[in-house]
Amino acid sequence: MDFKNKVVIITGASSGIGKALAEELAQRGANLVLGARQYVTLCEITADLEAKYAIKAVAVQADVSREEDCEQLIKQTVTTFGRVDVLINNAGLSMRALFKDLDLAVIRNLMDVNFWGSVYCTKYALPEILKTQGSIVAISSIAGYRGLPGRTGYSSSKFAMNGFMEALRTELLKTGVHVMVACPGFTTSNIRVAALAKDGVAHGETSMEEGKMMTAEEVAIRISDGIIKRKRTLIMTGQGKLAVWMNKLFPAFTDKKVFELFAKEKNALIK
Repeated sequence: MDFKNKVVIITGASSGIGKALAEELAQRGANLVLGARQYVTLCEITADLEAKYAIKAVAVQADVSREEDCEQLIKQTVTTFGRVDVLINNAGLSMRALFKDLDLAVIRNLMDVNFWGSVYCTKYALPEILKTQGSIVAISSIAGYRGLPGRTGYSSSKFAMNGFMEALRTELLKTGVHVMVACPGFTTSNIRVAALAKDGVAHGETSMEEGKMMTAEEVAIRISDGIIKRKRTLIMTGQGKLAVWMNKLFPAFTDKKVFELFAKEKNALIK
């Protein structure tokens, strides 16, 4: 497939990887439905994309932690375009705090957005994607394969997402529907700035060296290519691939290496 005249839904499309995906897919000729809480920003993005690429883009205000918002996002897509070809579950939150200090509401919040948001959107989009034999994409993380210190809630939500997508892929094996889990690795975006602290308030700063990371635009290209090639799993960095395999083969050794890595981050939580 290519994206010309295909209908693609992207959640969390107002910034970061979601915004970069909107730009990349519009450039490839896709019509877009962009969901996020920041409606004014979404409207600006859709207007810009329509003017630049002669495609149709629709902004829908949606908080994916709310089931009714996810249902409305899909209904608006079908009302406008009459079909759904690709759903990209991108909306997500991160966190940075040790579990012993953490307000449990933070983990609930991350599960509601990262896991349940993907479940809700997929549930309502699936009947339409079955018709088009389209794609369901989850933007996950290496944290969904290997638990990371200071990110218990984030890792839990991504492990849950990965398990959900793996089970769903198997259920849909004979239907022609494509299910892909994409793991970008560390990416330059606002997700670490917006990451929740132990009390649920955004950190407002990053704890990592952003300059050495992949850009959101590079991630968007790789995800778009992965959808075209109907990839099963997309782990985008050598460090990520190494982490996945090391964790399977040498889990205790990997515990130590992950501890050492995160002990070096700015204002490290573990020492």
